Amino acid sequence: MAKAKVKKYKLKTHKATAKRFRQTGSGLLVRTKGGKTHFRRRRSQRAKNMLNKTITVTSLTMHKRIKMLAPYLGLYKQNPRG
Repeated sequence: MAKAKVKKYKLKTHKATAKRFRQTGSGLLVRTKGGKTHFRRRRSQRAKNMLNKTITVTSLTMHKRIKMLAPYLGLYKQNPRG
């Protein structure tokens, strides 16, 4: 008698997390800075350029939380560059 297959469920990705973070080839989680879309006229050019840099997520707690919210983040490469 054949053994019945157990259905494996897919985990749902938190889409806001998947849009804000990406995983590098070495496994680091990086994010971009916010505040780039509104009130740009009064900022200096240097301050606006500083918003373009990517920041590595260093907190272990945040790293675990992001991995829980977006479990397939490193699996697929279609998440945005920022």
